[in-house]
Amino acid sequence: MTKKKLSKTEQARVAEVLRRLDEQYTTEYRCYLNHETPWQLLVATILSAQCTDARVNIVTEDLFKKYPDVYAFAKADLKELEQDIHATGFYHNKAKNIIACAQRVITEFGGEVPRSLEDLTSLAGVGRKTANVIRGNIYYEPSIVVDTHVKRISNKLGFTKEEDPEKIEFDLMEVLPKDHWILYNIHIITLGRTICTARSPKCEECFLKDVCKTGSR
Repeated sequence: MTKKKLSKTEQARVAEVLRRLDEQYTTEYRCYLNHETPWQLLVATILSAQCTDARVNIVTEDLFKKYPDVYAFAKADLKELEQDIHATGFYHNKAKNIIACAQRVITEFGGEVPRSLEDLTSLAGVGRKTANVIRGNIYYEPSIVVDTHVKRISNKLGFTKEEDPEKIEFDLMEVLPKDHWILYNIHIITLGRTICTARSPKCEECFLKDVCKTGSR
């Protein structure tokens, strides 16, 4: 893959965007999905597909009491688990994947959530996005999570022109310094929920409006 060559002007603009995000939201790592273990975060992330983090957190509050570890999930009854996670949507596939994922984590990885992208994506229901959530939040491996906020706002900022999440991920890996790969997702989620919302972005209120390709028009 050919490395993108950014002009000095563009490099400066990217740096300024990141500086303002850091200033506005701090450089503290945070995860919006409640969890106490790597396995719980993996389950919560699988459940978060096409579902809000807030709803997932409501569901997992009771779910993690009923199924306290990976071994409990591996032995779960499919129909019962479907009912337990019904509120997150797509519960048939999610329940099936969670049980299969738990069983593989036990048989192939000794009950420990694996670290590498290749191992993580070998698990049922785990794509690059979910794998990168685990790598970034659990193992602090520099990784970029492309969710709906990152996809939409990265295009607005002019950091990518792609629509495919994997292509966006690779674009951002070239544009952003490695020390901001994890932070960028955290910051952009906050920005996307508060100011740069999908339905009615508040461009005039945005602290990035003069360095944003869309907001500065």
